[in-house]
Amino acid sequence: MAVRPVVVLAGGVGAARFLSGLVQVVPPEQLTVIVNTGDDRDFFGLRVCPDLDIITYTLAGRVQRETGWGLAGDTFHCLEALRRLRGDAWFQLGDQDLATHIQRSARLREGASLTEVTREITAAFGLELELLPMTEAEAPTRLLRRDREPSDFEEYLVRDGAPDDVEAVDLSAAAAAAPAPGVLEALAAAEILLICPSNPVVSIGTIRAVQGVEARLRERRDAVAVSPIIGGRPVKGPADRLLRAVGAEVSAQGVAKLYQPIAKAIVIDRVDAGLAPAIEALGLGVRVTETLMKDTRVCRQLADLTLKFAQGSE
Repeated sequence: MAVRPVVVLAGGVGAARFLSGLVQVVPPEQLTVIVNTGDDRDFFGLRVCPDLDIITYTLAGRVQRETGWGLAGDTFHCLEALRRLRGDAWFQLGDQDLATHIQRSARLREGASLTEVTREITAAFGLELELLPMTEAEAPTRLLRRDREPSDFEEYLVRDGAPDDVEAVDLSAAAAAAPAPGVLEALAAAEILLICPSNPVVSIGTIRAVQGVEARLRERRDAVAVSPIIGGRPVKGPADRLLRAVGAEVSAQGVAKLYQPIAKAIVIDRVDAGLAPAIEALGLGVRVTETLMKDTRVCRQLADLTLKFAQGSE
């Protein structure tokens, strides 16, 4: 695999929006994105990889903008029919979206690796960047919850609506998993290492848990992260509930503390400018800018500033 100078750690919606800006300032053929697969699971006999698909659809210009996931204009006739036949059809899979999962599942059954299949799918969507799953192994994130059975992340998020009942996060499956081919090599060779504004616990934390990844990141300790927390709240998703579950403060400063062992700097939103001195006291550089990616202009601006910050030119 050819060395690509920019490597990015990524989760789902926030990462996809950041990457949509990054591909405007970095040639896609120079990008490797290591993607969380802790949310992957089988639905109706099909392998679904939510974060890989969100990034693919977003960068291909096909994502449903209102939700940040799924394909724009998709219909749900198959899902509606399934609901007449079974009681567990709670995960939203659109009719066109099903084609991705059917193809992925078929190729995996044929013996192709997830890395190979991901490369085929991204190419079919016209993408030139490299998306690497963090591992080829199954590595489900498990959430230990108050007064109910443990659940995987998609059950918690989609089926149950992400309540504030998580008491602990179990990343033991990721910790037992070997990294996918090319992951450690990409981390070693990258000239620039960025961390997307993704969930620090169940997106970036899951990648970090994979064997060898944390050690490689700590050896470098030069990543530049973007905080997904603005004004003490996540932009999207349950990052606040999961940060609390691991004993972290729900703030840009709390995110900075989690990334302190692997990062040299962090980008935070203007509303959190007052936290900059405390973050700098942790030994991290700080840049303050608009980080709420409400349109393509902000996505590009944020990506450009983060890249230049990592290069030492901002």
